[in-house]
Formats: sequence, C-alpha cells, structure tokens
Amino acid sequence: MLTTILLTLFYFLTPVLIIYLCHKSKTLNKIGAVVLAYSIGLIFGNIGIFPKASLAYKNLLTGKVSLPKAEIEQLFSSGIISLNDVSLNQVYSTQDLIMTIVIPIAIPLLLFSLDVKQWLKLAKEAFKSLILAMVSLLIVIFLGYFLFKGYISESWKISGMLVGIYTGGTPNLAAIATALDVNPNTFILTHTYDLVLGAICLLFLLTVAQRLLNTFLPHFRESHKHINLKELVTESEGVDNYLGMLTKKGVVQLLKALGLSVLIFALGGALSLTVPKDAQMVTVILTITTLGLLFSMIKAINNIDKSFQLGMYLIIVFSLVVSSMANLNAMFQIDFLHLFLFVALVVFGSMIIHIILSWIFKVDSDTTIITITALTYSPPFVPVVAGALKNKELIISGITVGILGYAFGNYAGVFIAYLLKGL
Repeated sequence: MLTTILLTLFYFLTPVLIIYLCHKSKTLNKIGAVVLAYSIGLIFGNIGIFPKASLAYKNLLTGKVSLPKAEIEQLFSSGIISLNDVSLNQVYSTQDLIMTIVIPIAIPLLLFSLDVKQWLKLAKEAFKSLILAMVSLLIVIFLGYFLFKGYISESWKISGMLVGIYTGGTPNLAAIATALDVNPNTFILTHTYDLVLGAICLLFLLTVAQRLLNTFLPHFRESHKHINLKELVTESEGVDNYLGMLTKKGVVQLLKALGLSVLIFALGGALSLTVPKDAQMVTVILTITTLGLLFSMIKAINNIDKSFQLGMYLIIVFSLVVSSMANLNAMFQIDFLHLFLFVALVVFGSMIIHIILSWIFKVDSDTTIITITALTYSPPFVPVVAGALKNKELIISGITVGILGYAFGNYAGVFIAYLLKGL
C-alpha cells in the first residue's frame, strides 16, 4: 500500500513541479513540460529504484502489464515467484491503473474546447497522410523480414507484431502476439525495444521535428490558407498557459469539466463491457471521443477556460508514467542484436519513408507528425504531440487516424504475418 501511495504522489505531483518550473524558466519552457516528464520518467525507471523481475515472472507477464493480486499471492506462496516480483507487480499495477484512468479522462477535457467545423476542413489531409504511413510501414516490414529472417527465429511472427504495434500500439501488439502464439521472451524483448526506441523517436517528434520538417515540407498554415488560421494560432498560443487554473472561479469551472469527463469515461467503460474483450479499447476510445466532440458543441462547455490545460496536465502525468516503464538495460543484449535492428528499422525507417512520401505528395509537416504519432504510439499520445506543436486543431484528426489503426491493425498484422510465412 505504501508503495502505491508514494508512486501515485510522485506521478501526480512531479508534473505540477514541472509546470511550475516551465513557467519560471524560459529555457525549460522551450524544452516543454512533456519532454521534461519523459526525460525524468526514463531516468526514474532505470536507476535501480524498482525491484528486478525474475524470468518466471517475465514469462507470466506475456501480453499483460501486471498480474491480479490473488494470482500473485498464490504464485508467491507456491514459490514460483520471489518477493521482488510481488513488489514489482505492485509497481506495475499502480502504473497500469494510473494510465488506465488518466487518458480516458484527459481526452474529453482536451476536446471540449475544440471547433469541430474547423477539424472537418483538416480531415482530408489526415487521411492522405494515413495512406502514406501505411505504405511506408509495409515497405520496411517486407524489407526487414527478408533482411533478418535468417537470423531471427519465426521472423514472420515478429513482422506481424510490428505491423500491429505501428498501427495500433501495445493493445494490438499483445493481441497479435496471442493470436500468433509468440514466445514470451520474444514478446517481452520486442515490446522493450519498441518502448525505448519509440521514446527516442517521440522525443524527436516533440522537440525538433516541426522545425526540421518545415524546411522542406509545406507549413501547416500555408497549406490550410482556406481556414481561419489567425484564429487557430491565437487559440494555440495559450495551450501551455496554466496560470489562473487555481482561482476560485477557475477551480469551480474545471471541477465541472472534470466531473463531466469522468462521467464520459464511465459511460465508455460501461459500453465497452457489451463488446468482445479485443474490441473494448476501441469502444472506449470511440465513445469518449464522440461524446467529447458532442459536448464541445455546447457553448457553455466549449467556453470553460483551461479545460484543455487540465487535460494536458493529465497527459504530462501519462508521459511520466509510460516513460518510467521503459527498460533500457534489455536493449544491450548482443544475443538479440538482429531483433533490435529489425525494430529500429521499422521505427526509424517507416518514419523516414513517410516523410519522403509527404514531401512528394505535399502533405504539411504538422499533419505528417501527428499521423506518425497516432499510428506509432496510438491515440493517447496524439494530444501530447499536438500540445508540443501548439496545434490543438489536429487532435481530432490524429485520434481518428489512431482509431482506424486500432480497428484494422490486428487484421493487418495477422494477414501480413501469414503472407510472409507463405513466401
């Protein structure tokens, strides 16, 4: 219990400190609260604070973040796992619980202040970018399969998992691993490499990507001149301004927005219980996104000040948690070099090819970045990057692309795996 309390305090109070320091320091503000949270999380998760897992516990975790308390107690009493595993499972359970709660609550808060009419004008470009992303991914998957199939056991299964994870994130990875009966150690290493390499890639997207891509891709403003961009820019300038949130009036308004967001989450969770387990995540995301959009059309809710910033605070909490879960040590095992290279090829290769195709087909830089984010990291990460880009109008497009990835990622992953197996 003490571990859970201390971890929860760390994950929810550290972002407050980060936001305060960004307000006080221009240098830190330029780096950004999300990037700082990711950096702190990576350090916190890899300095030896958490207990080390035994091989038996790792094998039992396949496709899961943590194990139920009753199961853990039984495994410990049977001598299958160690006391360290029990403690580590408590850490993982806390992290999983926080991640499960903060994202579904954050998404409606981020959507309440958005202009749906403006988003509809951006959708066409987002779908074009989605097609380019899928082409990029398939190119590197086929290339990687033929490069490494002689070095990686059952590389066709790895290929299928990578298609899944880069169209729908970890839920698709776990689903495809189960469908293809992937070896537990292979699953764990693939997931670990993805977390670490993905964190590096995400830092690039959060920091220098926009400035770099703007040098040769169309700028968002230039490619959407038909939209009232002056209004969008004015709105976006304050996305990282948290001042005034704790005034008496501000707290009352934000509590209303938070209460409504929690209600939307509850409705999404209840609805997800009526569908098969592998469709529950998609159902929750679709429900909270749809309801968030519908409520954004109500003027009284749309005008609540700082609801977006409250959502971004929860996103910073999420960023801190998820980065602290990455295991840097597992990367440096020479026995798994080719698996590491395969994952690296997919992570960086698909991004590079996507950027090249965006240049050929004249897709703007912000849309390219948000599409890469939506597919590579799944919808919960879209607001993180949109906030760094100071372009909140792309959130809905990104979430839509990510949901499509959730929807067809499992099918695509299994199909590509068996296609490669038959070649």
